[in-house]
Amino acid sequence: MILVNIWIGIPFNTTILYGGLQDIPEELYEAAALDGATGWKAFRYITWPLLRPVVNVVLVLGVVYTLKVIDIILGLTQGGPANATQTIATQSYQRSFVEFKFGQGAALSNILILISLVFAIVYLRATRRQVDE
Repeated sequence: MILVNIWIGIPFNTTILYGGLQDIPEELYEAAALDGATGWKAFRYITWPLLRPVVNVVLVLGVVYTLKVIDIILGLTQGGPANATQTIATQSYQRSFVEFKFGQGAALSNILILISLVFAIVYLRATRRQVDE
């Protein structure tokens, strides 16, 4: 399931990263080449620092998408052998729409929202710290 999730996310993440790469001015690489920074040094001192905010967005979106993924799990394993692939999202679905215990399903969904909120707060604090520096 991890491989399927990665396979589905590759086009979206590649598009975002490609847009971030296109946003880096070519003049920076030319100036770095004049100073002797090519290859690895250009990546380390130009590409990575300017691409880091885009990578952070890709990571946060990936984590949030992975937390809420239900279609892949239900399509491939339906919770897996002995609940090995059960997640909070699939448990919420199971409780709400199979067992008709809507309160328990809603409670699990709220837990999922709180986990996503924690990741969002960590992301916002990390990006605020980078902007302040």
